[in-house]
Amino acid sequence: MYRIFLKTPVGTLQLFADDDALYRIVFPACEDKLPAADPAPEGHPLLASASLQLSEFFTGHRHNFDLPLSPQGTPFQLAVWELMQQIPYGETQSYGEIATRLGNTNKARAVGGAANKNPLPLVIPCHRVMCTNGKLTGFAGGVEIKQFLLNLEKKRAQASVLTDT
Repeated sequence: MYRIFLKTPVGTLQLFADDDALYRIVFPACEDKLPAADPAPEGHPLLASASLQLSEFFTGHRHNFDLPLSPQGTPFQLAVWELMQQIPYGETQSYGEIATRLGNTNKARAVGGAANKNPLPLVIPCHRVMCTNGKLTGFAGGVEIKQFLLNLEKKRAQASVLTDT
């Protein structure tokens, strides 16, 4: 497992990968939960690509990621994370909506628990999930960063619509 640091508008992220897949993205607020890793060799192709794509995301030039991922979780968590990746850039869904898509409206809290355990925030966009009433809750980087990301996407999505017409 290798690690690099990436400076972003939300702080310095730590990215973890092996030669085949991206495993973790860690926000500064979560540095107490770091996996063991060696510094990445210079020019590590996967981590270089992940850095580039995340930088493009923060400038609004990337709306979807094209990276091999290997999130580790339970079958339920993996199903939730898969559905989160289907939420379009600039849009949101509620925990309840995702629970409904999974076939059980009573699993909204479990969806929230899976979002909280998301090892690849941003790439698996758990920041696009909120309470039914629109309240922002539980994000690994903090609610302020979640709001920043939602504002960034909303602004860039609106700009895309304006330039496409």
